[in-house]
Amino acid sequence: MENQCTTLLHSAFIVTQDAQRRIIEDGGIAVKQGRIAAIGAWQEMRHWQAQEVLELGNMLIMPGLINAHTHATMTFLRGFADDLPLMEWLTGHIFPVEARLKPEVVRVASLLGFAEMLRTGTTACVDMYLFESAVLQAAVQAGIRCQGGEGLFAFPSAACPHWQQGLEQTRALAEKYKGNERISVAVTPHSVYTTNDALLIAARDMAAELDLPLHIHLAETTEETAQSLSQHGLRPIAYAESLGLLSPRTIAAHLVDSTEEEHSLLAQRGVTAVHNPSSNMKLASGIAPLPQMLAHAMPLALGSDGPTSNNRMNMFTEMHHAALLHKGHSGNAAALPAQSVLDMATHGGARALQQHPLLGMLAVDAPADLIALDLNEPNMQPLYSPVSHLVYAATGMEVRLSMVAGEVLYRDGLFSRFDYPALLQEVAAVRHWVLKKQA
Repeated sequence: MENQCTTLLHSAFIVTQDAQRRIIEDGGIAVKQGRIAAIGAWQEMRHWQAQEVLELGNMLIMPGLINAHTHATMTFLRGFADDLPLMEWLTGHIFPVEARLKPEVVRVASLLGFAEMLRTGTTACVDMYLFESAVLQAAVQAGIRCQGGEGLFAFPSAACPHWQQGLEQTRALAEKYKGNERISVAVTPHSVYTTNDALLIAARDMAAELDLPLHIHLAETTEETAQSLSQHGLRPIAYAESLGLLSPRTIAAHLVDSTEEEHSLLAQRGVTAVHNPSSNMKLASGIAPLPQMLAHAMPLALGSDGPTSNNRMNMFTEMHHAALLHKGHSGNAAALPAQSVLDMATHGGARALQQHPLLGMLAVDAPADLIALDLNEPNMQPLYSPVSHLVYAATGMEVRLSMVAGEVLYRDGLFSRFDYPALLQEVAAVRHWVLKKQA
């Protein structure tokens, strides 16, 4: 029958994030074969015949948030090296531990990261790390939507003695997950300061050959800029442009030390910029000039970065920090409105993920990637503006349900695809491994 579906959801509010940014009060969503079959007022939806009806009561349904730049594995070093600037933190503390990494540590730590994301309303992410095959294995286990790539460096890593092997692994991952609905692959050179011309050109060529995204840290600090000027005679963005790295497939994380001229260039090239407010503040990297980027109509997304430089992977935190940071820094209370921030965490993230044109919104034919927040929590009452609450009031701990492609992956404290208590035991073993290696 025409009005049959797999799941029918009913809640007090639906924030659709569709083209009209409709907010539906007392609404319903029909899910069929992993996609949204219909959405509207409950009076119109109640006649759908469903295998399962989820009566959510006083909850708000919205698109799942998309973390457009993260390193999920780095949960295993959460709180390990805090209160340090980027270069000292990275080279003096993080890289030495990562040099001893093993795939099993990566799998366990990544699964913990995906648990954190699903628990706090993130249903998709753009990841970059070592042993990325183990990261994607964990993503498959968790059921989360994920784009990942093997981190490429000019020096040997625990996963790859040479960056050419990293590219070979990327090619193998791209072939393995070709056509996968939830898992996709990117070419991921770490940054301009940890690579070289040959690596970056090869990464560019592979991304073009396989039609893959290219994900890179770029213009993160003034120190990076000084180093690039010394080595190449160009600022990082200009250097990337000289090598042909900037295109609509490029995902550029941070862009803290960037100029108006560079914003114009990035906009022309169609690069997706990923703002990481919490990480940039914690590492004292600076404040990305986001209002200027908005003025140039650059595609903008939000990311948490890794849980060692944040120390959370909670996109409600990132929305909150992004909105407040730029108001305080600019002296303009309208510098970054709540709707613009929510757009970054949904539409912008979907552009970075590059998986489905309707991802990041709740509309007919869009993937049924959605979350539900409990409006009975004290910080969510009273409700005048749902979008305001999502950016300024919500913490992520109000999330009661997370769904990807029509499948409930988290609900009321329970993860459907893995044993969370057993995972915690594995995480404890990883912690012991880290401490033993440091002794």
